[in-house]
Amino acid sequence: QSLDSLAAAVPEDAEIVKLGDALKTLSQVDANLAKVVDCRFFAGLDERETASVLGVSDRTVRRWWVQARAWIHVEMMVA
Repeated sequence: QSLDSLAAAVPEDAEIVKLGDALKTLSQVDANLAKVVDCRFFAGLDERETASVLGVSDRTVRRWWVQARAWIHVEMMVA
């Protein structure tokens, strides 16, 4: 495989940096939302598993997940 084909499969560096910056800022703005992102996105936990890890209800996890995704989306649009 050539380096060009490998580079084409990797997301834009700028997008990765923007996501990293957004997640860092989110952790400072609302640590609970950042924890939900860590559990759901990075660890691959479902709502029930995330709720158990964080010591909250499934409903709270759903609410925080929606809020976190919306916040990250807006943050990445303006960055």
